[in-house]
Amino acid sequence: MKSLLKYIKDYKKESILAPLFKMLEASFELMVPLVMAAIIDNGIANSDTSYIFQMGAVLVLLAAVGLASSVTAQYFSAKAAVGFATKLRNALFSHIQGLSYTELDTVGTSTLITRMTSDVNQIQNGVNLTLRLLLRSPFIVFGAMVMAFTVDVQAALIFVVTIPLLAVVVFGIMLVSMPLYKKVQAALDKILGRTRENLAGARVIRAFCNEESETADFEQENELLLNTQVFVGKISAAMNPVTYIIINIALVVLLWTGAVRVDNGIITQGAVVALVNYMSQILVELVKMANLIIQLTKALACAKRVESIFDITSSMENGTLGKNDIKAIKGNDKNAAIIFDHVSLTYSGGGDESLTDIDFVVKRGETVGIIGGTGSGKTSVVNLIPRFYDATKGAVIVNGVSVKDYDISALRAKIGVVPQKAVLFKGTIRENLLWGNENASEQDIEDALRISQAKEFVDTKDGRLDFMIAQGGKNLSGGQKQRLTIARAIVRKPEILILDDSASALDFATDAKLRAAVKDMENDMTVIIVSQRAASIQYADKIVVMDDGAVAGVGTHEQLLADNVIYQEIYYSQFPDRKAKAVD
Repeated sequence: MKSLLKYIKDYKKESILAPLFKMLEASFELMVPLVMAAIIDNGIANSDTSYIFQMGAVLVLLAAVGLASSVTAQYFSAKAAVGFATKLRNALFSHIQGLSYTELDTVGTSTLITRMTSDVNQIQNGVNLTLRLLLRSPFIVFGAMVMAFTVDVQAALIFVVTIPLLAVVVFGIMLVSMPLYKKVQAALDKILGRTRENLAGARVIRAFCNEESETADFEQENELLLNTQVFVGKISAAMNPVTYIIINIALVVLLWTGAVRVDNGIITQGAVVALVNYMSQILVELVKMANLIIQLTKALACAKRVESIFDITSSMENGTLGKNDIKAIKGNDKNAAIIFDHVSLTYSGGGDESLTDIDFVVKRGETVGIIGGTGSGKTSVVNLIPRFYDATKGAVIVNGVSVKDYDISALRAKIGVVPQKAVLFKGTIRENLLWGNENASEQDIEDALRISQAKEFVDTKDGRLDFMIAQGGKNLSGGQKQRLTIARAIVRKPEILILDDSASALDFATDAKLRAAVKDMENDMTVIIVSQRAASIQYADKIVVMDDGAVAGVGTHEQLLADNVIYQEIYYSQFPDRKAKAVD
């Protein structure tokens, strides 16, 4: 929790004023029993109505000032807690954005979402209650005990025994429940992960009629969360009845002692009422403190979980070469745009190598196709170029320099990537395209739409570029989403364009138009097309055939068709009629 407190430094004033005003409120509250004792001993005993009204006015004044202090304290504590949570959430999001794909894959999306939402909210509530009650409750508890000594020393000794006993109960329950709340949050992670998977894959689940199985699995995990929450809830719930029992026993002893001392003329009836009031105040504050400790237990458990994310550092060290350096280096190798120098890749926790000894060169301005069966490593290869993952062996070289030496943002600024899964964000078509280049002109956008073959359907939309895309592009077809993601990459005017199976939803005619338009672009752009369609890459300047994480062949379509068995299998499986002609 200590490492997270730095995010509250901008709210030092509020963090100081909130408990101070709460202490002021508590001070007025401690005066109330004395005023009541005076009313009983002087006003009621002497039938002095004017005195009763005067003291009643004092009580109203104390209540008004206490209320004003309480509201002010509430304002400052809420402002500090919400501001703290905002800064913490922003810092956490920024930290997550700086992690590499390796760490994101390891931690998991559902866990990160829980940390940023549920956990941060629990910490916010903990900070809010801490500023309001952490000093106020102990102040009233010990203040009431001190005030009791001013009323009667012998009767006040009951407070000396009761308060430590209550402290043992409260802190004992806290120590037991804290690790259990960690288990509750972990179980919540699993529920969130299961929910996310089911909602994202709802169509698949229904297509395979697997609703009952998934519902059963969800119920099982939900039952585990329920049982854990009920168990820790029972322990926490024991705090109130146990504290009430102790307090009520103390009240009985106090009333008995007070009655004896009143009968002996040592103290007055008003003093006994004051002592009972102080005991009641202690009860109320200890109940508040118990709730505070329960919330603090949750907050501390959540804080450790958030800290664990901050403790994760990216395995990918940023290089030092910026954009200016890149322009200067660009002329060092006028032919090679990308070099894979005996590259191997092993994913974290993956065991065996996913890529083994990848070695080929992509010349500047070339169109290179990468083809292979499912799981052959095509996407893994292109993910190394923008440094989504780092090669575990060998080196990926762009413009004569290892990608590990580049500043990551500068490297990616010169690369346009269209991933396998077409991802669009809620907003207008224009806003989505400007992700590629926020400074793009209207002409740049129109050119990108024309090249990506998206113009034909964008022109039919209400408002054209101002047409609102739903979250995830749910109001567009698969082909429309793919064409817009291609347009988004082209708007960037990158030196290297990577199309990772990004035309799978397009028909052959549209795919052919897209490839022709990309080839006719004016800039000397290097294009890498990943596809399982032989038709999509057969006219590339060079084709790389992947098989089980290794390069099985490099050459033109004609060369590979003549002597590469794997390429022949892929090509003729898609064009069986041409195989018959080749045999003839």
